[in-house]
Amino acid sequence: MKRLRQYDNVTDFAVTALSALAHPGRLEVFRLLVRAGPEGIAAGEIARATEVLPNTLSANLSVLAGAGLVHSRREGRSIIYSAGYGRMSDLLAFLVEDCCGGKPEICAPLAEIAAACCAAEPA
Repeated sequence: MKRLRQYDNVTDFAVTALSALAHPGRLEVFRLLVRAGPEGIAAGEIARATEVLPNTLSANLSVLAGAGLVHSRREGRSIIYSAGYGRMSDLLAFLVEDCCGGKPEICAPLAEIAAACCAAEPA
């Protein structure tokens, strides 16, 4: 798949990303950041929302950042974290790359889920 050609070893990329998400606290943080959108959330707000101690949150964010699933930027005195949507898309592409085996009905539910999640909300 063209999208995944940027990685020297696609399997290593996927294992690193999946390993980072294979922890309840990190998965919760990642999903929170995905919901927040590209503008992201300040570290303090993430800690309050997840009720996690700052040192635990820092470790979780570090693992997610190491996998490229989270990005950070400084705004004044705050560090803002946001989801790495490109890396998330790459991981999803890897997971479904060989899906279906020529049977589109197998992947149809995935397309429906994506369409429902990405549909514009009514005004």
